[in-house]
Amino acid sequence: MTTTIEVNKQNVKQFLEFGKVQRFVIPEYQRPYAWSDEQIQVLFDDLVEYTANNNESTYFLGTIVAFENDSQEQEIIDGQQRITTLFLLLRAIYSKLEHSVEREAEHLKREIEPAVWEQDDLTGEVKFDRILITSRVMGDDGNQEFADILVSGVASSNSNSNYSKNYIQLQKLIDDYATNEPLSFYRFISNILKKAILLPITADSQDTALTIFSTLNDRGLVLSDADIFKAKIYNHLNVQDKKDFIEKWQQLDEEAINASESIQKLFYYYMFYLRAIENDRNTTTPGIRKYYSRNNFKSLYSNDVMNNLDRILNLWVVINNRHSLEDESWSENMEIRQILDGLNSYPNEFWKYPVVIYYLSYQSNKNFETEFLAFLRRLLAVLSARYIVTPTINAVKRGILNLNAEIIKSPSPKFDFGLIDEKELKEKIKNAHRNTVRMILKMIAYQHQTGLLPEKWEIEHIFPQKWQPSYFQTNSDDEVKELVEHIGNKIPFEKKLNITASNGYFTKKQESYQKSKVEILLDLSRDHDDWGLNEIRERDIRISDELFDLLNEWGLNQIDTQSEEVLISIPNERLADYQSFIKIFKMKDSNESREKFLEM
Repeated sequence: MTTTIEVNKQNVKQFLEFGKVQRFVIPEYQRPYAWSDEQIQVLFDDLVEYTANNNESTYFLGTIVAFENDSQEQEIIDGQQRITTLFLLLRAIYSKLEHSVEREAEHLKREIEPAVWEQDDLTGEVKFDRILITSRVMGDDGNQEFADILVSGVASSNSNSNYSKNYIQLQKLIDDYATNEPLSFYRFISNILKKAILLPITADSQDTALTIFSTLNDRGLVLSDADIFKAKIYNHLNVQDKKDFIEKWQQLDEEAINASESIQKLFYYYMFYLRAIENDRNTTTPGIRKYYSRNNFKSLYSNDVMNNLDRILNLWVVINNRHSLEDESWSENMEIRQILDGLNSYPNEFWKYPVVIYYLSYQSNKNFETEFLAFLRRLLAVLSARYIVTPTINAVKRGILNLNAEIIKSPSPKFDFGLIDEKELKEKIKNAHRNTVRMILKMIAYQHQTGLLPEKWEIEHIFPQKWQPSYFQTNSDDEVKELVEHIGNKIPFEKKLNITASNGYFTKKQESYQKSKVEILLDLSRDHDDWGLNEIRERDIRISDELFDLLNEWGLNQIDTQSEEVLISIPNERLADYQSFIKIFKMKDSNESREKFLEM
């Protein structure tokens, strides 16, 4: 299906007068009017400077993106801040002209009237109570105030709305300019109407308009998919429910920001939950607006949507803000919080989707705390090992989409990520990819830490990254440089203390180490008098052994049978045999192959 757009350069008078044919509407999903006094001043100064320079060229005000909605109105997608300000500016100018009897003033008033108000078709009489723009911004108490200003020309000095504050500022700027530059004042007004140019882009649908909007460099507030969803839900509710919804949305928005998230992200996480319920295992992730717009946005109208978004936010309050939740004992379980902190350092966001799905699906279960811990441990074990061995974004994508759907079926879901070779994993741990170091250090540290690690810590190189060549006379610089970057030479260390410790050698940094609240760093400081290449090699081996054993304990190389709730632990020495047999085992309806596999 083809899409069409119309682009016609117009001056302010031409553009606004079209509002008599199709009224301008600022829709519910737009952000409230938010231009500051500084932005008002800049616009006014630019127009004054343009007039002072006697420019023959035009002054470009920007683009306006709109589409004709079902009510034959011009629904503004982009440029609502500019068009609102233009209406306020013209109304302030008109109020000033009302006090003048000069012919220029009368003429300019007649020029402004059809750009702000409706007129009688036969007599031309101005209908001052019928303005050409309506703001329906959800939850914005200033909507009516904006309309009242355009009708009456009066704003309250006691109002805190940007409509009133900006209108009063514009009135003062106009009064001052008319007093100081009386000969230029009328030319200034004419320039605004005739030489200030807009570029209206009219699309054939909301989707087309939003697509155009997303490609433009807008100086205003960004319109998100969540704003569209907000309007869809809002318009679906009755009057009383609308009021409750506004309050709940605003609260959720504030709390999401406080948790370093956003409502947009909450909708994104929730999409994966809905996809899992649908058993959608497709690795191609749809855009959230495209996903939720299916069946005329039906999935948004469920009574559970806002409650589920709120529940999803609970996870990030625990993970990002380190807060516990009232009446949810799992949020005080330090083992769970440590695992979540480890997952939070996973190099991409794939881990978040199964965690959200599991929480929404089973949080009310009697044994949730125990089951959640077991699930999180296995998830961290599988994802971390897979990424350490294959540090690419898509290493676990298909496995995650399958896991999401399996979670809906059972609190002990089937993991299908393939087996990990012990030797390969241990070698990769020693020389860990930079994206995995923080995650590995957390997992090791939490085997010795009773609480969470300090919020702000850095990866400390125990042996410094810069050393004197004479320090190792029998080792090449390349060998030392490689070992310095091994996991055995890295450890968590508080940022402030790390700055104090600087880039010194071990004996010089011990005093700073001893002030740390990181238990493995305290142990290291107590157990060693010096630190060199041999210590790095020894710690490499110890960390890789400890981490592999830990991940295995958490369920790394467990195999879930296709039709039975059985977990098979793979002995390390038999892992290669099982890997070669795994394809046979996975064959459907093959009892013989399964029996052979289980006998191994």
